[in-house]
Amino acid sequence: MSDKQKTQTKNEARLDQYVTDFLDYLEIDRHCSRLTQRNYRHYLKRFGNWVFSQRPDFTMETLDLVTVTKYRVYLSRLETKPGMNLSRATQDYHLIALRSFIKLLIKRDVPTLAPEKIELGKSESRSLKFLTTEQVERLLSSPGISDERQLRDKAILEVLFSTGLRVSELVGLNRETIDFERREFGVIGKGGRPRVVFLSVRSGRWLKTYLAKRQDKGKALFVSDAGRLTVRSVQRLVAKYCHKAKLPV
Repeated sequence: MSDKQKTQTKNEARLDQYVTDFLDYLEIDRHCSRLTQRNYRHYLKRFGNWVFSQRPDFTMETLDLVTVTKYRVYLSRLETKPGMNLSRATQDYHLIALRSFIKLLIKRDVPTLAPEKIELGKSESRSLKFLTTEQVERLLSSPGISDERQLRDKAILEVLFSTGLRVSELVGLNRETIDFERREFGVIGKGGRPRVVFLSVRSGRWLKTYLAKRQDKGKALFVSDAGRLTVRSVQRLVAKYCHKAKLPV
């Protein structure tokens, strides 16, 4: 192995150790979810792979704006599949991960580029669309109520609109977590933060009706024939009823 290759191997190992320390920090000090940790690991690994392909002698101490600019160009042109580039938001996630990583390095006295010098791309303009009261009622009334599956879909829509839960939180609920007398339950949200969620009288009633119709003894609050519902299955369910209710979103 040449001296150049030895230097690169040493620098790669050093960066890997920095990243490992950062992921430990996210878990222990920031209480980030495993998904967040996995995403940051992926973003930083992509940065490491790219930067050493460009600069074999790279260290975080030598990170500069020229390198960051070239990295942004790389992300902009990167095709994850033929003809498919990273979205603007995903490109920004890579830069956000890099900035957070740098902040910890500076906090631990590693001299490197100031994180505020890494700018994010201009976000794509998005206009919020709101449903009228009549449209919401149309959506909530779109499932039938004649069988267990229809009652499940009805309860899901009612609970989502009543509570503002994330779909990932909804599919993780179990039967025993619901206190019907107080119409409340607890969830663990982003960053492992617990909070109490309250049901409306109407959503609580439909949820009770659905559970009374259930024949299985499974612990999941919402199920399909295959078991606990997934995030994707709930997203498809909501999209189906939006289409059925002829909503503009």
